[in-house]
Amino acid sequence: MPTVTCIDDLRRLSQKRIAKAIFDYVDRGSYAEATLNANRADLERLTLRQRVAVDVSQRSTRATMLGADVTMPVALAPTGLTGLNWADGEMLAARAAERFGVPFTLSTMSICSIEDVAGAVARPFWFQLYVMRDRGFAASLIERAKAAKCSALCLTLDLQVQGQRHQDIKNGLSVPPRLTARTLFDVLCKPSWTLNVLTGKRKSFGNLAGFLPEGGSLSTLSQWIAGQFDPTLSWKDVEWVKKLWGGKLILKGILDVEDAKLAAASGADALVVSNHGGRQLDGASSSIRALPEIAEAVGDRIEVLFDGGIRSGQDVLKALALGAKGTMIGRAFLYGLGAMGEAGVTRALEIIRAELDVTMALCGLSDVKRASPALLRAA
Repeated sequence: MPTVTCIDDLRRLSQKRIAKAIFDYVDRGSYAEATLNANRADLERLTLRQRVAVDVSQRSTRATMLGADVTMPVALAPTGLTGLNWADGEMLAARAAERFGVPFTLSTMSICSIEDVAGAVARPFWFQLYVMRDRGFAASLIERAKAAKCSALCLTLDLQVQGQRHQDIKNGLSVPPRLTARTLFDVLCKPSWTLNVLTGKRKSFGNLAGFLPEGGSLSTLSQWIAGQFDPTLSWKDVEWVKKLWGGKLILKGILDVEDAKLAAASGADALVVSNHGGRQLDGASSSIRALPEIAEAVGDRIEVLFDGGIRSGQDVLKALALGAKGTMIGRAFLYGLGAMGEAGVTRALEIIRAELDVTMALCGLSDVKRASPALLRAA
């Protein structure tokens, strides 16, 4: 077992183990990747205030997210193709999150289905919904999430039209992966990944069984997705989803304060400040830069969560200091999954919680729920 001290260690192990097309799908962003890079750069620019001679012998990272107790204010974000990083990956990640005491969010574009994941865990998980052109199919996904007793629905709003991800096109990414001479060579160089994925319960989008076309001329995942998502999506659809769902609703993809106000007025329970991990509008603000204004404008009316660039416990604390009540991680747990399966997801969570705990102590903070801007040094 290699020594793993940080999320970057897991990233390097994942890159060595899994097929390039799948790793690049996780790791890369849209167009010139300016927003992808800004998510990290702007977090790194924030400076924490070191405080001394403060009694921090009794510390707590426990918090609540959507009214539920969590061991730390971190949820696993919805991520597509998770089950191609490791066989049954969504089930493994959900189980790791459950045991650790944090929420797991299943993507519409998952490999394992809602029912697969529900059968793997004992506690409710969150389900992320894309509203597609076929509203009947979207309604059926909501009904399946209700039947699986999902505790929250996370409606993603920032994928009406897909931003181009150059590397996915160059890699010929499809589901199942399309074999070319280049991809065949890569697969042959990753035998442990290949054999592992072949043992998985599913090889294609589990939630889209019966909806995903068989075969056809669409060569890349991006091309197929582009034809499914609905550019007419509006706040009226949010109202429709909320009424049909009837439970706790999270709106993901909010980056502008005016949209945040509309989200708060919609009656949703939470919003996620997010730019889709730098995978959509390249040139948009980093999530951390957008967070303070949104939290100040609507934080008293709707729970504000944060997503975008988190790789450490320090990053989590910075987001909480700027007004987030909780955070989401995507790439960080996927690196762990790709590196070591369920154990890797657990290790990613352990790393982030340990870093959060130590950082709190060195900042003179005993309770994560009391994080405030006072933790940060003014620019």
